[in-house]
Amino acid sequence: MSSLRKLRVETRELATPAGFDITRHFPENPTAFIRNGQGIIGFGEAARFEATGPDRIAQLASIWRDQVALAEIKDPLQVQCTGLVAFGSATFSPESALSSVLIVPRIILGTRDGRSWITKITPEGETDASSDFYSQVMTYRPNPKLSFVEGVLTAAGFMKQAENAISKIRSGKIQKVVLAREIMTQLPGDFDIRTALVSLSKKYPSCWVYSVAGNFGASPELLVRVSHGQVSARVLAGTTSRGDSPEADVVQSNTLTASEKNLQEHRFAVESMVDALTPFCSTVDSDEKPFSLALPDLWHLASDVYGKLQNNISVLDLAAFLHPTAAVAGTPRASAQALIAELEPFDRGGYAGPVGWIGADGDGEWAIALRGGFIEQNVLTAFAGCGLVADSEPKEELEETELKFAPIRGALS
Repeated sequence: MSSLRKLRVETRELATPAGFDITRHFPENPTAFIRNGQGIIGFGEAARFEATGPDRIAQLASIWRDQVALAEIKDPLQVQCTGLVAFGSATFSPESALSSVLIVPRIILGTRDGRSWITKITPEGETDASSDFYSQVMTYRPNPKLSFVEGVLTAAGFMKQAENAISKIRSGKIQKVVLAREIMTQLPGDFDIRTALVSLSKKYPSCWVYSVAGNFGASPELLVRVSHGQVSARVLAGTTSRGDSPEADVVQSNTLTASEKNLQEHRFAVESMVDALTPFCSTVDSDEKPFSLALPDLWHLASDVYGKLQNNISVLDLAAFLHPTAAVAGTPRASAQALIAELEPFDRGGYAGPVGWIGADGDGEWAIALRGGFIEQNVLTAFAGCGLVADSEPKEELEETELKFAPIRGALS
């Protein structure tokens, strides 16, 4: 973990060729946050800050304000993601053995709305890092196809715990809980995460592809975005598989939007988000009805929530307040978190926690770390969960987790 130091920050615009593909310029072990071919990647570390416990995200928000105050920033572009930026990943649980982190790279390469730039961030007393990597297309190592094994909570164990959770829901002790399971694989010594990130970016362009401190994946769910006083979020809850033909696919989508079980699960998540944002906003609105969001492997029920902030509050301050949402924990939140801790015999780490970036002005984007995994000591652990309500059936929920493992399995095959 770094101490606060004065940082010298300089952004300059780059002249990039037509069709510039930022995913072909990942350095080794990149930090990244990309969607639809746009976003930022980080090289190296100028600073790293860590926090644990119930106030971990708020602690990082406070540290960031202090670090920004010590920075000397030259940013003639003044567009989103330029200037001083930190990437972050926060744990799902305050009891996690892992730390929540903010990472300030030494170099940031970015592209958005047809403009590209590079930002150098240099701690006081040190020399600038070399930044010529962006000018050449990088070659990534191919990875062998990897096989996964069950984690601590087996498929049979997951269905048993789902039964226990549904029983408590039907008894009126809780309305919804999100139960997860994990699978694991041993990585080869020369594993190249960049190959997996490119695969995820190509197959899931509408998702937020992230890589921060070993936590990576392609999330379809935006926890919170803050831009010039406007706040927005995308809530996902309710899932079904894609059809094996265009006609069957339409049937699957229509069945999802008519499913009372899925609509109930979705309502809990949207209402929770609206209620959470209301104290910070002069107005908060959400889609009148959820829409079907198509991903390559499945359909989701989705709703966008948006509002106007009353005060100068950072995206990380909001993330601290919003996490965990009903979409990844349940309702009521405290009861759901307690039940998750009781039923899941593993540490979620960064799974279902906030992951994203924050700028010097407090604007930024934080997704929920889904459809991915965590790498530690050459072991990759992937997670998938589903929302349980009174009408849930354990076997169907197990099948849903298998659908949600498809992105990470596909990226490593």
